[in-house]
Amino acid sequence: MNIVVLNGSPKGELSVTLQYVRFAARKFPEHTFTIFPVAQTIRKLEKDEKAFDEVISAVRAADAVLWSFPLYFLLVCSQYKRFIELIFERHAQAAFAGRYTASLSTSIHFFDHTAHNYIHAVCDDLEMRYLGAYSPAMFDLMRKSERNRWLAFMQKFLEGTARQAPSARVYPPLAFPDFTYTPGPAAAPVDAAGKKILIMKDGRQPAGNADALADALAARFGGAAEVVNLMDIDIKGGCLGCCKCGIDNVCDYQGKDGFIDFYNEKVKKAEVVVFAGAIHDRYLSSRWKMFFDRSFFNTHTPTLIGKQIAFLISGPLGQIPNLRQILTAFGEFQESNLAGIVTDESADSTAIDALVAELADALVRPAVPGYAPPMTFLGVGGRRIFRDEVYGMLRFVFQSDHRYYKKHGLYDFPQKNYRVRRMNAFMMLLTKIPSVRKKFLKTLTQEMVKPVKTIAETR
Repeated sequence: MNIVVLNGSPKGELSVTLQYVRFAARKFPEHTFTIFPVAQTIRKLEKDEKAFDEVISAVRAADAVLWSFPLYFLLVCSQYKRFIELIFERHAQAAFAGRYTASLSTSIHFFDHTAHNYIHAVCDDLEMRYLGAYSPAMFDLMRKSERNRWLAFMQKFLEGTARQAPSARVYPPLAFPDFTYTPGPAAAPVDAAGKKILIMKDGRQPAGNADALADALAARFGGAAEVVNLMDIDIKGGCLGCCKCGIDNVCDYQGKDGFIDFYNEKVKKAEVVVFAGAIHDRYLSSRWKMFFDRSFFNTHTPTLIGKQIAFLISGPLGQIPNLRQILTAFGEFQESNLAGIVTDESADSTAIDALVAELADALVRPAVPGYAPPMTFLGVGGRRIFRDEVYGMLRFVFQSDHRYYKKHGLYDFPQKNYRVRRMNAFMMLLTKIPSVRKKFLKTLTQEMVKPVKTIAETR
């Protein structure tokens, strides 16, 4: 069989993920693996339709397609995202319809599930036959047991393709309402209380009602809010995945375009940051993805701590829970307060006006200045993944993260709590005694609530 591999790494042949493909190709020599570096060559594919058509023709002739990509900021990289947009913009969906497919990523498992959910949904939209996702850690290929597991997945994928295995669609088609948001007369402006307010919109067409939402929110602040179109910022390209920023947060693009200065001078210095954009396929636009990817020059350190943030979304966000989870997680690991997400889904301008007005008030009048809610699993789990990786294998690569984590006490390994370790050892021995175990189980729920109950009643 002929397997077309769509390589989603901007590093092309130097992709870690691609080495898994190379290994599989060597172990299954009876099959042909044709690799296209679509992320690395995205500029060419945008400008040269003949080059794009060459990829699409190969897909049309393939028995199966493998989406191979590294994780970039909770999703695929902006270059890969742009390739997916081109498929729809140039009406090339028919080449993918009916093709068997699977997705492969490598990462440290930070939101790899949202990236695979995204690709799976895109495959469903392309009417492909999705046979599964494989998401190993970056260096799992170095372990024999993991090599065997990867080969088992590929064997299953190849066999499923060969016997034309049935596959069910998981993500229903999106329904985009045909609605134009027309903001009503501007009410009395909200006092910005001297806060620096930045509203960013991407300018990528079609923008839906994103521009109108951004302008309506800006109007609520009178002239206090600055509105910036990302298309007006000098951004030479997407993140290259070179990790040069890991040493001291100096990006390879330093001095070559205007993004870093914009982020440092505008985003970091604002107290209120609003992101406005339209849904393109199952995410926002590739321009927004480029923005988020390029912000990685800060590596894994939060840059929006204590800020009030919000999203203005044009499109069916309610039909894409994966995207809502990404937006929510962004607020959590940035340690900011997600004041709200306003969409145009209601298709009611009056109702949207009310939501925009409420959001404006929430952004400048939080309950406590600098308030950010406690993290849920999204933030806590993600932080601990970074903590463990930066403390261990990736410390020499992300030295700036190591310094930040050390300074801010993020190396909070519970196993270093020797008092708790001694208590656990003692209690585990005691509960081996039948009479103590019986008493322990009888009073367990009372003892669990006791310390918190004391605080609730006395402080």
